[in-house]
Amino acid sequence: MQLGATPHVPFEATEMLRTAASRSVARDAALTRALDITAALAAIVLLLPLLVLIVLALKLTSSGPVLFAHRRIGRNGKAFPCYKFRSMVANSAEVLERHLAECPEARAEWTRDQKLRSDPRVTPVGRILRRTSLDEVPQIFNVLRGEMSIVGPRPIVEGEMIRYRQYISAYCSVKPGITGLWQISGRNNTTYRRRVALDTAYARSRSIRLDIAIIVRTVPAVLSGSGCY
Repeated sequence: MQLGATPHVPFEATEMLRTAASRSVARDAALTRALDITAALAAIVLLLPLLVLIVLALKLTSSGPVLFAHRRIGRNGKAFPCYKFRSMVANSAEVLERHLAECPEARAEWTRDQKLRSDPRVTPVGRILRRTSLDEVPQIFNVLRGEMSIVGPRPIVEGEMIRYRQYISAYCSVKPGITGLWQISGRNNTTYRRRVALDTAYARSRSIRLDIAIIVRTVPAVLSGSGCY
């Protein structure tokens, strides 16, 4: 064989490598699912008293349902109802449309980030829930249903898919998560382009070790409230 030539890999060896890789992927998927279910059930038990208080607070301070299901895009591009505690007024769509029409600065911010720092739709209780990320706790049930994972990219709406451009396949290759690299990296304090880069990096290098590291770093990130609004 000439120096520097690529060695020929027998067909049998190639098939063995493919089988081993497939088994490794299946094993990681099973471990991730086991971690998701265990963490979700533990969270429900630990947070049950707090969940009851949140339900009562929402019922007593504003009209409308306690839970809000928003259509989001999940793995393989499949849409699913993403659950949240309602943090906005019942007629939020009308309030947003009027606010964007009356305030050019808000319209520019919404076009750029799909977020508003001073959002007139958010209720007083909703501001507390968002600041502490407690509005996202009901997504535990999305995890149990298999639509989300504890760790992954934040679920996006259909209109945001165009922002991912050629990287949308990376986003759709994994389940969206309750927490992820974006959440521990400043959340709304980062640009949307940075968010896409973080989601793509996670999808391409996902592992159980990385998931556990993100979960551990989520606690101080939530307590600091950085980027939450």
